[in-house]
Amino acid sequence: MSPRQKMEPTRRKGLALRATSSPRASAPGAVETGETQPSLVPRQAARFLDRLSRRNLLTALALGLLAGVCYLPAMLWGGLIWDDFIWYQSRAVLEWSGLNTIWSWPSRIVHEAHYWPLTYTTFWLEHKIWGLEPAGYHVVNVLLHLFNTLLVWRLLLRLAVPGAWIAAAVFAVHPTHVESVAWIIERKDVLSGFFYLSAVLVWLRFLEQPRPWRYGLVLLLFAAGLLSKSIVVTLPAALLILQWWKSSRVTVRDLRRVAPFFLVALLFTAVDLASYSARHTLLDYSLTERMLVAARVLWFYAGKLVWPTDLAVIYPRWDISLGDAWSWLYLAGAAALAATLWFLRHRIGRGPLAGALFFAVTLSPVLGFVNFGNLQYSFVADRFQYLAGIGVMAVLVGAVAHGASRLPSGLKWGAAGLMAVMLALLGTKTWLQASIYRDEVTFFSHIVSLNPKALNAHINLSAALTYAERPEEAVAAARVAVEKRPDDAGAYATLGGALIRAGRFVEAGEVLRRAMEITPGHKKVAGKWPSYCGFKSVTRKRSRHTAFCAGRIPNTHWPTPTRATYCFGFIDTPRPSNL
Repeated sequence: MSPRQKMEPTRRKGLALRATSSPRASAPGAVETGETQPSLVPRQAARFLDRLSRRNLLTALALGLLAGVCYLPAMLWGGLIWDDFIWYQSRAVLEWSGLNTIWSWPSRIVHEAHYWPLTYTTFWLEHKIWGLEPAGYHVVNVLLHLFNTLLVWRLLLRLAVPGAWIAAAVFAVHPTHVESVAWIIERKDVLSGFFYLSAVLVWLRFLEQPRPWRYGLVLLLFAAGLLSKSIVVTLPAALLILQWWKSSRVTVRDLRRVAPFFLVALLFTAVDLASYSARHTLLDYSLTERMLVAARVLWFYAGKLVWPTDLAVIYPRWDISLGDAWSWLYLAGAAALAATLWFLRHRIGRGPLAGALFFAVTLSPVLGFVNFGNLQYSFVADRFQYLAGIGVMAVLVGAVAHGASRLPSGLKWGAAGLMAVMLALLGTKTWLQASIYRDEVTFFSHIVSLNPKALNAHINLSAALTYAERPEEAVAAARVAVEKRPDDAGAYATLGGALIRAGRFVEAGEVLRRAMEITPGHKKVAGKWPSYCGFKSVTRKRSRHTAFCAGRIPNTHWPTPTRATYCFGFIDTPRPSNL
């Protein structure tokens, strides 16, 4: 026998060990043939892999169950709330031809100052499926949040963060996410979050096995996220933070890889800022004042993550003063924390600093350095930290999990019990917070209870109570708005409308006259005069009150024939249900 023939069995055996396993593996002691291949994976390893996949499925189902149960109030009883009218009254969503408007003429979407066509496309599509039934929209929001929870879990596993499942569970049930999940109009948060997290996972896979199609997929997911909500513009910076965390450096090659993402981000940012600036008055703050705002905003969000109480949709807006010592303390504290984490990075690892940087960078678009709509009412909103909070959650849960792993076995069970209690408390708070999205009366009552200075909340509460046929309560809510802003014609108009529905016409007339004195030609006030004349004319002469009505409506908004016709129409028609 030649040496080559002697080596042939060994070579075949080596090839077999590298081949894929066959379901028709030979039994022990069986004679091997060319038609059968030996099992590559021993039976014990196969059973382990089977248990592992089964465990992953169970843990994923557990995360989904947590998220689903906590948001049952939104799915079962959630309604159309406040800013939801932006989409459910938009012709772009209601009409079949609306997609052209959504993608080509976004300025025609009333009260929407940003270019987020993918979000509105989902509204358009769902409207064609279930109309304006709120339950369907709420279920989609919750499903997107569930998918994001699973993506957070897989991402933290890939990054080898201790306690990855616990951190994902905290993300699933944290009360600060309720605004993004239970409010239909905030679809943009959960939708953009889905594309953002998917892009990060594909990027990590690309770093392990560089393939052009993977790089292109990350760019595509990034663009989809930007078309859903522009806050994901921070993704390129987040990718560099991850690179620094894993390798302690960022090379020129890393910068070249991320450069196209920065270019795409700059393009979308320029378009979005131009669209916003064209519709809104820019707020005038100096750079120093904006830095003070940013520092306090960061501490505010971190505090809500650690202690999520008194969660308001509209938070009180604090005053900015360069002479306020507390404002400077917030800034000094943020700088001190960053410096401490930097100097301790060799002792405690780069993870805490990376998490803090991710938190700050992801929040950077809403820290006050650039103008956006919410700054007119408040510097903060829970929905803004939907993605940013992942950094803090991962650091805190990872630190606790790392410490618990060093405890004796008996104490580990105690630590697990405390984690379960924490998740139960967070989930309960989320359930209660999601319940406020039942209807507008519940929604605005919650806001004014936590932020009595919110003028718009009082006005909207009065309107909601009026619509709910509770006119006396509506009058009381509107009077609060008038007391807080006696120079606001809109508050007087709301009070006038509530008084009309309550049948108190003399008071309503006086209030509406006062509103016209404050702001002649106010559109909201003009809209109340026909209601006033129509309801009052039930017991008085039509001609007298029609003339009275037509004379009070501003000429700048209502031509004379239109005014008279509108007033006559209110006299002979039943009481409108929405006035």
